Amino acid sequence: MGYPQRLLGDDEHVELDLHPHWINLVLPVAAAVVILAAAAVGVSVVPSGSAGGVAQIAIGVVALILLWFATIRAWLRWITTSYVITSERVVVREGILSRTGRDIPLQRMNDVTFHHTFFERLIGSGTLTIESAGERGQVVLGDVPRVEYVQSTLYRLTEEDDIRRRRLGATADED
Repeated sequence: MGYPQRLLGDDEHVELDLHPHWINLVLPVAAAVVILAAAAVGVSVVPSGSAGGVAQIAIGVVALILLWFATIRAWLRWITTSYVITSERVVVREGILSRTGRDIPLQRMNDVTFHHTFFERLIGSGTLTIESAGERGQVVLGDVPRVEYVQSTLYRLTEEDDIRRRRLGATADED
């Protein structure tokens, strides 16, 4: 499921469509395995019968609640967070029930920097900071996969956008 084409401008196209790095899902998956294993052991240990049946249901309900808070919510947060880089802007969208979005036109970008720790370098992730000329200053995107490639792509797109705008300006001056 890519970025919807209907939300793009006439000559705009998607360069990168990213979610936060998959490493964010490792702990939730591990938690799911532990919760499901503990629930299975709990259900199998409880004797069957009317009191045991209630206890088994209680164990299942507790397991579902734990699964929601430890895994499903984290997965939903991951899947609903997107960093889209187009030929004209950077689009950031996040939120499960309520959504927050920010669009940064390439022409307003002043600086794009990245930072990653040793561990982030090993897994290919990092933090991208985009400074814009707007009144809101900078945007910090955490856990960006292939952060160095994303930074170089943004730099290339900014240069291409600048060249395109200069050409359009020169063409408009000639008319």
